[in-house]
Amino acid sequence: MTAQQHDRDNDTLQTAWKQNLYVCLFGSFTTILAMTLILPILPVYIRNLGVTDPEEIVSWSGWVFSITFLAAGLMAPVWGRFADRYGRKIILIRASLGMAIGIALIGCAQTVWQLFWLRLLVGLLGGYASGATILVATQTPREHTGWAVGMLASGTLAGNLLGPLVGGIVPAFLGIRLTFFAAGAIILIAFFCTTFMIRETHRPRTPASDNTTPYAFWKAGRQRNLVLLMLLSGTLLMFANMSVEPIITLYLGSLQTLTDQIPLLAGIAMSATAFGSMLFSSRAGRWGDQHGHIKLLVICFISTAILLFLQGLARADWQFIVLRFLMGMTLCGIMPALTAMIRHNVPAGAAGGVLGYATSTQYAGLVLGPLAGGFVANQAGYAAVFVMTGAVMLLAAVLLFRQMRRTSRSQAA
Repeated sequence: MTAQQHDRDNDTLQTAWKQNLYVCLFGSFTTILAMTLILPILPVYIRNLGVTDPEEIVSWSGWVFSITFLAAGLMAPVWGRFADRYGRKIILIRASLGMAIGIALIGCAQTVWQLFWLRLLVGLLGGYASGATILVATQTPREHTGWAVGMLASGTLAGNLLGPLVGGIVPAFLGIRLTFFAAGAIILIAFFCTTFMIRETHRPRTPASDNTTPYAFWKAGRQRNLVLLMLLSGTLLMFANMSVEPIITLYLGSLQTLTDQIPLLAGIAMSATAFGSMLFSSRAGRWGDQHGHIKLLVICFISTAILLFLQGLARADWQFIVLRFLMGMTLCGIMPALTAMIRHNVPAGAAGGVLGYATSTQYAGLVLGPLAGGFVANQAGYAAVFVMTGAVMLLAAVLLFRQMRRTSRSQAA
């Protein structure tokens, strides 16, 4: 590659990164919206496919719900390495088209086993949001990485927030099967936007640059331990957050409530967290860009731990909901900061693969968190779950603070 071509590529990236961000923001929002709007109707769809026993419906709902995310977590490092080799845009095109076709096919399922395998297929082919994070993190100038990833997180959170609400309304007008086709059509819009509007300059990795592969980084990378700490922090974050989610409805039932509609209160409490994060994600990311991402991580983990302890002490539903909203504000800075730290300390040729591993470790927290929360709740009560999750967040804060001190001493030296 000539110097003129290199300069031309740099000029293209400098002018295109914001356009790429906004397309990825729209794509992440629409794909997550389409993925989550079908969740409220899955149990009804399973019953329509011939499963009549209530216990079997619950069991199948759990398997059908989980298999997509399990498959996506296993495939994330594979697609990340593929993105490093062939480009990030093509990964987004593949994910959006695959998800659109897979979800539309779910509307054609005739048996519950077909539904299960099609949900597995969606997980294997999907991953738009994680792919968009890789593209934005690698194509955005370093000084804007935290803000850009924070903006992207806002779109994802907005999709998670609105998806179940839309899923509760649309089937009444379209019917269940047409709802799946509508969800596929929404993702197809993201496919066309991604195909024709994202501008990426990608140079395939050559044998001479194999020392920048994820394997080479894990084997001898200078910042390997720091990046491993970021991956562990992401796992602890998801573990702590998902330990609480399954017991929120039960916990609210044990408090002083203003209504007997406990499921409604639980939905409000969960949405309050997502709403708080959505409002402040980009601001937190910009603060990290200006003052240091590891400092932001320490502050966010400590603040979240305190709010979790306070949730365990709540005596009324409104107190709990307010604390959940505040926790959304403290959680919002963590994922953008973790992504920015990984991006800044990993060679560009290995960034996709390493960020793929970060996604997989977060899925591990998603799987283990509910199991641990249920076990602690059964053994020691609901309040103990908040104590346990707060302690996990404090552990992450201590590890990050030690790393921050170590980094400060090495810079001073």
